[in-house]
Amino acid sequence: MKIIADDNMPLVQELFSPYGEITMLPGRDITADDVQQADVLLVRSVTQVNESLLGGSKVRFVGSSTIGADHIDQSYLQHKGVKFANAPGCNANAVVQYVLSVLSTLRSNWMEQTIGIIGCGAIGGKLYKILRALGVECRCYDPFLAAASNPHLVTFEAVLESDILSLHVPLTDSGFYPTYHLFNEQVLRNLAPNVLLINTSRGAVLDNQSALRCFSEKSWQLVLDVWEGEPDISLGLLKLVDICSPHIAGYSYDGKIKGTQMIFDAFCSSYGFDTPIPIVRDEIFELTSSSLAEAVLETFDVKKIDHLMRESLLKKEACHPQEFDRLRKNFPQRFEFQHYCLAKNSDELLAKSLSILGFKSA
Repeated sequence: MKIIADDNMPLVQELFSPYGEITMLPGRDITADDVQQADVLLVRSVTQVNESLLGGSKVRFVGSSTIGADHIDQSYLQHKGVKFANAPGCNANAVVQYVLSVLSTLRSNWMEQTIGIIGCGAIGGKLYKILRALGVECRCYDPFLAAASNPHLVTFEAVLESDILSLHVPLTDSGFYPTYHLFNEQVLRNLAPNVLLINTSRGAVLDNQSALRCFSEKSWQLVLDVWEGEPDISLGLLKLVDICSPHIAGYSYDGKIKGTQMIFDAFCSSYGFDTPIPIVRDEIFELTSSSLAEAVLETFDVKKIDHLMRESLLKKEACHPQEFDRLRKNFPQRFEFQHYCLAKNSDELLAKSLSILGFKSA
């Protein structure tokens, strides 16, 4: 069996090597020639999997270790009888960690503000449950959920009145509720003053050019982890946003491992192989934080990647698409909240709040 895999996926060799010959390639550079004789293709979100890539190939299983699947032509795969698996929810904890790091950096009083969550699936739903457990007022917009499943569901117009908006929708351009340019110029111009808008979903959910035009006329804050045209992003917009990062909100060690494990499980099921015991790491790091914000930022400080991204992409003569991909590929190893605990005899109220986030007990 011949397996082609994105070289930014962890544990591929450890998990898949007993079943075939593995070739690791940069995900954005995988070509039709590379997969022509392959049986299995393993990707992340930067590889467009469609007829142009797979036409005439031997591929019979495609796995994407990502929650989103807008880079996969699933209709084509189904038509050709190619099995497909992705990893819904694999990076939910990581994205929640990212969002809380943003809030702890930009809004010292975020727990007293109203947070609007747009898209309450695996990630948005996880964020909602944590925020509500912390006592934060939430408004949720998700037209695919029934009112009985979430008492805080509101209309799109109502969610826009929140103090903070966090986007967690897939990218779609058809159906009753397409999300492509959901935040277009009209929506952006009608946002409440001083709103904080965070996009960790897909770049084209926010019309980047409209954001660039509107930004100087509004007093709201903007945080972008995802961008239209990645990796060839708008440097003009990069200069203006409050926090930027190179599509790494879900890039925790745990999330990436879980994503690979989930598609490996699907691969084993598809081919009738027994699934080996999952590979896990259980390190626990002790913190001496005195506040929730301090504890969150000790696990992941989003401003560090913001500084690095600006420095790398805006330097003279930089090839910014290559720098974007380099930053993303070489992002430092980051652990989720479950790898941390407060030192013994810490404040009990703080320890209780952190346990809601997933911190371990001392």
